[in-house]
Amino acid sequence: MHAFLLIAHGSRRAASNDEVRALANQIANEAEDQFDQLACCFLELAEPLIPDAINNLVEKGATQITLFPYFLAVGAHVAEDIPEAITEAKEQHPQVQFHMLPHLGKLASMPRLILDQLSS
Repeated sequence: MHAFLLIAHGSRRAASNDEVRALANQIANEAEDQFDQLACCFLELAEPLIPDAINNLVEKGATQITLFPYFLAVGAHVAEDIPEAITEAKEQHPQVQFHMLPHLGKLASMPRLILDQLSS
């Protein structure tokens, strides 16, 4: 069973966290049959945290999890904190395959996405 996990920073501001949850729902609607499960989680300040979200996906039968860091740049969270959380998850769930996608700011389509906003 293939799952997708959107990883965001998390905020003290509930509306910001709700925005991430709404994005995850939109991705789920657009993804159609690409994933059996789709969820979002947070590094800190909001729930579920990364380990809890991964555990939940595994409990629901995920055997493969694709992770997407919803971060614009490689700060300490992308370079260290998220990889550490995934390493721990791999140790806890050796039967699960984890695939980390590039963070949002690294996507090749980012410049076009920004430029497309000029014509909106």
